[in-house]
Amino acid sequence: MPRILRTPKVIQAAGNLPKRIEEFVGRVNSATSELSLARMHSPKGWVEPGQTPEFTEYTLVLRGVLRVKTKQGSEDVRAGQAVITASGEWVQYSTPLEETEYVAVCLPAFSPATVHRDV
Repeated sequence: MPRILRTPKVIQAAGNLPKRIEEFVGRVNSATSELSLARMHSPKGWVEPGQTPEFTEYTLVLRGVLRVKTKQGSEDVRAGQAVITASGEWVQYSTPLEETEYVAVCLPAFSPATVHRDV
């Protein structure tokens, strides 16, 4: 039988400014380790520490601009665009230009133990 998840769990975000993470599917809201699905509401000027996660992240920008910095450079991902970041690749996300809303799917599910943030 399908399991309906009626509300997300709000999770504390890393970064210099408060960012709202609403986890619909994942380790916190549904006890799912196979993947996580979350909607992010990020303020203008937000930046998180760099990370080298043990999961692949699929990100769809719904509104605004998400800056994705890698060791090869940085790219602005705009509303209606998506980006895939491979497991083991160093990446840093930020929203320097405007408030941004996006959806992230992590495979396997996001975990503080496997994100490997820069110290």
